[in-house]
Amino acid sequence: HVQLVESGGGSVQAGGSLTLSCAASGVTASTHYMGWFRQAPGKEREVLAAMHITSRSIHYASSVMGRFTISQDSAKNTVYLQMDSLKPEDTAIYYCAAAKAGSRWYDRFMYNWWGQGTQVTVS
Repeated sequence: HVQLVESGGGSVQAGGSLTLSCAASGVTASTHYMGWFRQAPGKEREVLAAMHITSRSIHYASSVMGRFTISQDSAKNTVYLQMDSLKPEDTAIYYCAAAKAGSRWYDRFMYNWWGQGTQVTVS
């Protein structure tokens, strides 16, 4: 079965950086849309970035554009989210997701598989 495992979360001071990893199994990340989302308490799950190597697509939400970078190591079947210039409002649980098909990268309902999430706390 498909499994997505996030790692790299933790606590960081404002202005600092973290890099999250999403190790995928049961799905080839390069041939599917892979997305990063976050969810803070009391808020809806929010898309941050997505990419699909086969179609040479990469997208960012305006809230993180210029600060976050999505990338992928196809050989390791792993997706990354580099987060720079972190702010307290970035505090949330961060999730990795994969979609079977579709191109609506911004739509959380397109994604079929989700990781367990990793906590990021910025103070």
